Amino acid sequence: MSAAQAVAVDLRDLTPFDADEVIAIDALHTGEHKPDYWRRVLTEFIPPSEGDRKVGIAAVSGGRIVGYLLGEVRAFEFGSEACGWIFSVGVDPELTRGGVASELLGEASRRFRSAGVTTVRTMVRRADVPVLSFFRARGFVGGSFYQLERDLEED
Repeated sequence: MSAAQAVAVDLRDLTPFDADEVIAIDALHTGEHKPDYWRRVLTEFIPPSEGDRKVGIAAVSGGRIVGYLLGEVRAFEFGSEACGWIFSVGVDPELTRGGVASELLGEASRRFRSAGVTTVRTMVRRADVPVLSFFRARGFVGGSFYQLERDLEED
């Protein structure tokens, strides 16, 4: 498939039965196979209860999951108002630039708005230029908080 060819997808809620496909897509991006992590995350997020502010979306094409997005509405410490947080998005690398991630982000944004929040946040590694470019192209900019960290191995 051409990198610029649009991919038609159906969006639906993720289910626990989607774990293997999510694990496979994540492993293609990260180079790490993390089945225990993903099974725990999907168990915590699925199925959402009524009034739950968690978002787990699957993009399906040709009878298989070709992308996913996980997020939640949360009020963070440090004085942040409640906002939507996207903590994971992945698309089959063969289908990148086909609009799958944009479809997932659009649906997540609709769900966050219906939960009453007006801001969506995420974190991206500085060196992950494709993902950073994706979010920037969709209106994401540096926010009002700085993420700080310290390497404990240097102590």
